[in-house]
Amino acid sequence: MPEPLIWANLLHLSYNMWLDTPGDSPVSYSPDLRCDDELWVELTQRMADAGFTMIVIDLGDGVQYASHREIAVRGAWSLGRLAEELGRLRELGLEPIPKLNFSACHDAWLGEYSKMVSTKLYYEVCADLIDEVAQLFDRPRFFHIGMDEEAASYQRNMELAIMRQHDLWWRDLLRFADAVDRNGSRPWIWSDHAWRHPEPYYEKMPTSIVQSNWYYSAPFASDESGRPREVEGDDRYLTYLDLDDHGYEQIPTGSNWTVPENFGRTVEFCTERLDPSRLLGFLQTPWHPTLPAFRDHQLEAIDVAAKTIKNVS
Repeated sequence: MPEPLIWANLLHLSYNMWLDTPGDSPVSYSPDLRCDDELWVELTQRMADAGFTMIVIDLGDGVQYASHREIAVRGAWSLGRLAEELGRLRELGLEPIPKLNFSACHDAWLGEYSKMVSTKLYYEVCADLIDEVAQLFDRPRFFHIGMDEEAASYQRNMELAIMRQHDLWWRDLLRFADAVDRNGSRPWIWSDHAWRHPEPYYEKMPTSIVQSNWYYSAPFASDESGRPREVEGDDRYLTYLDLDDHGYEQIPTGSNWTVPENFGRTVEFCTERLDPSRLLGFLQTPWHPTLPAFRDHQLEAIDVAAKTIKNVS
């Protein structure tokens, strides 16, 4: 009997995943934790009630890691607080999955180590964090390592832009994936590197790494000829088909970032077009901090997905 589909939602404990300096933008760096306790509890309860079965937690610098306490922002959760929360989530029926994004575009949470990418010390710190988080989460089924948007165009507003490319990107990706494997979890990444580099992606990417292509627009009606090919804009959903053609297991990713109906359309398209034996489930991504100012957006993400979960289930 096939495994039931995963229904996951992404919530941010840390939100230092974008700009590397403080400022007025919601994505600016902050030395303080941006996660409201009451809203976190409300959202996770709403997820459980809506039929979600998994929560992906963007940890970043939101935990006082024993191995590297220097990373933590003010207000970061203690290890005891994290353990207590993981227990509560499991009691709700939500499988907690850790996410540490090691993309050089989204690693402001690493503090000074984000400026040391691909150095000996950097590798040691990243390995320490993967080891510790895997233990804290009791050897989770999956471990999301990000690796998205590592291109110069995504870093034009950063003071320090760092981009791995060619074989270095691949060596570091596989280094992180191997560290996850050694801890008994399965590595999980964003798949947008395939948008820009389809040929090497399907030659080099191990099928053991779970793929999450992401596409947040409404239309699913592009020219499908000539695949796989470089894609942009509203063609990016075609990567779901390319990944399927090359035998990868997927957790397609939708969002209410652009339009609320995207998640439902993503599920409809993927359940119709992808091999069900390799379709592990779906991930919803609101992409706002867990703060009261964004409560309506966070609840909308859950509620629109709930309708789809009910219809599919």
